Amino acid sequence: MTVQTDVKMRIEKLSLSFGGVRALIDLSLEIRNKELLAVIGPNGAGKTCILNCINGFYKPQQGEIYFEGKKITRLRPDKIAKMGIARTFQNIELYSGLTTLDNLMAARHVLMKQNAAASALYFGPAHKEEIEHRKAIEDIIDFLEIEPIRKKVVGALPYGMRKRVELGRALALEPKILLLDEPMAGMNLEEKEDIARFIVDIFEGQGETYPNTPVLRDGVSCIILVEHDMGVVMDIADRIAVLDFGRKIAEGTPDEIKNDDKVISAYLGEKAKSSAEPSGQKQRISGATCPKCGSKEIFSAGYSDRKECSKCGKIF
Repeated sequence: MTVQTDVKMRIEKLSLSFGGVRALIDLSLEIRNKELLAVIGPNGAGKTCILNCINGFYKPQQGEIYFEGKKITRLRPDKIAKMGIARTFQNIELYSGLTTLDNLMAARHVLMKQNAAASALYFGPAHKEEIEHRKAIEDIIDFLEIEPIRKKVVGALPYGMRKRVELGRALALEPKILLLDEPMAGMNLEEKEDIARFIVDIFEGQGETYPNTPVLRDGVSCIILVEHDMGVVMDIADRIAVLDFGRKIAEGTPDEIKNDDKVISAYLGEKAKSSAEPSGQKQRISGATCPKCGSKEIFSAGYSDRKECSKCGKIF
């Protein structure tokens, strides 16, 4: 029997319930090394629940999660972070009263080796250690092009910039696996293009551009992306898993997924019963509101009974 050494994380028959609501049902999934895996599906399909189970926020009733061969299903979130699993959130979770620099430095605490007493004295090894961590943070600030906001309080920053800061904080943990929960939600086209470029650059690594910061030099070889913008997903994902009502209904390459009848039915909407393909022309729908960002700029998504938000790209 050949051992699959390329599997970074394995999820086995995971089930999660909240009272009578079954959020995940018998879900199995492999996350492979050197792969960008996208997880897509309608609202309420269980996408964020997977990430919350992986990083310890939720404790599933059944099933197991293995990371590099070690069971992590019921470990505390801080222990999982120290193992090298970092994430961003759908709703921005930053220290809104601190500066960009302080938010990024806060993420380095899991990598600091000096104890509280040595850090309080701030002499010798503790001082030297903080300088080294600060150098890594400065590289991340340069990489994400957020130098102008490095001393600004994040609570006063525009939405798109706060999303960058949160991505930077995840990178500051030097992760082996990066979990991205709708990193482009609510962004305009230009902001989405920037984030997509950063994700690809993080995955591929920057080589000797940042020789002293491993997460930028070598990249993060395993990324799980939850995203509703299908254009971005199809462009950058190596493999896609599709959820519907807590179950995995499809898994494969982007070409396989976009032609899968189950995915079209559950997420993109049923094709017209006639043999004609959708015209692709979008009509504005009055009286509709996006459940994600609240925008009223809603158009038909090209398929019957499905709508698309022009602001955040949500299909519902």
